[in-house]
Amino acid sequence: MGPDAVFAALLAQIRDVVPELGGHAFTRADSMADLGVNSIERSEVLLLTLDTLGLKAPPREFHGARNIGELSDLLHAKLAG
Repeated sequence: MGPDAVFAALLAQIRDVVPELGGHAFTRADSMADLGVNSIERSEVLLLTLDTLGLKAPPREFHGARNIGELSDLLHAKLAG
């Protein structure tokens, strides 16, 4: 799965968990926290994305990401092995 597909999977989970962001035009620089996504919702987004991608990894491995682009990159790197 390529980086664009990982980014799309992440955005799909954000839109699912936080429906009010459904119409938002996301960029890689967007921060979920800055968009009003609370910590519980952010955790849910991450867990659902990990499941969607078939990744088995502790969520703490992804906590350094400052925005959704960096999170997507970390997920893709983990997926690529």
